[in-house]
Amino acid sequence: MTFKRPAYEEVTLALGVNTVSLRPSLRAAATLEARYGLPTMFRALEEGDLTIILEIIRTSLHPDAAAHSFSCLGNGPLSHFFPAVRQPLADLLTMFVPAPNRNAKPSTSTSTTDKPMPFADLYAVLYERATGWLGWTPEVAWSATPTEIDRAYAAHIEKLKAIHGSADDQATSEQDNAYTPERLKEIDELGYDPAFDRDGLTVLRGKIARRA
Repeated sequence: MTFKRPAYEEVTLALGVNTVSLRPSLRAAATLEARYGLPTMFRALEEGDLTIILEIIRTSLHPDAAAHSFSCLGNGPLSHFFPAVRQPLADLLTMFVPAPNRNAKPSTSTSTTDKPMPFADLYAVLYERATGWLGWTPEVAWSATPTEIDRAYAAHIEKLKAIHGSADDQATSEQDNAYTPERLKEIDELGYDPAFDRDGLTVLRGKIARRA
């Protein structure tokens, strides 16, 4: 089953009467990716690595989540815990990558030598765009999701185009080596990202979906 992102990116974990909301914020994405890497976190979900799973939950807790919500999730047998969290957390990790912009114009680039930037650099660029180009405060930038920042930045570029016409080519050229909406669309159509083993992640997601 193909994962369909919700309009508002958030994940809810439910164990009995206890529920907690998780946000794929830029802060959570940057922190967890630097600590473990996406492939390792997907693998942790498949293998039931409790330490990493709890760290994903703790780091991604919605700001409005009650302090006791996290501790409540640990109550009960692990045989119930793992099946309940695998798929929601796999969805959450998927949201750590900006969603392809379906409204973006097809890329006209024919270059085959450009390499996508590492995720650490991607998150740094998103933060710089949020605070520099968009004028958001650091706290707002860290609390927003990678997709929210990417969409807001794309809209900002479209605004510049509307005001200044096509003279913004220089402004958009800096995106050539980044995860631009066009590049993400190409990656989505290819079904893999040359920057990492997407095939491996797809296999892991499939296993998680079957076991959830």
